[in-house]
Amino acid sequence: MENHEQGRERFSKRLTRNEAEKCMILLPFAIVASSLEFEEGRIFRMDAVDSLGKAWSFVGMLQKNEELGNCVSVSWPQFATEKGLKADDEIIFMEKLRREGEESWKQIQVRIKRKIRLFGQDIWGELMV
Repeated sequence: MENHEQGRERFSKRLTRNEAEKCMILLPFAIVASSLEFEEGRIFRMDAVDSLGKAWSFVGMLQKNEELGNCVSVSWPQFATEKGLKADDEIIFMEKLRREGEESWKQIQVRIKRKIRLFGQDIWGELMV
């Protein structure tokens, strides 16, 4: 059975120190929840798969923020701990269209990139943990 994937970056964000410490991330509502109507306090589940193929379920809440306006806070304590997320890590959410035979579905994939210094040069590499 053939398995084809096509993907596109949906949104990305570099973690702040506060987000890394609180095991959550704040994202602008317009980017994340295009299929939801904004209702402050509304909670939803966001299913994703990491680079290793492990499935994760994050809790999202719609809220107002002084800097971002309408936003989504995504809580992911187990994910953050297991991946060892740090301030300045880049979190990338990809929307993938997966196909197997005649069936197709959309899947959210979450990737983490971290800057490392190698021979005096800063390079970004995907964290495969």
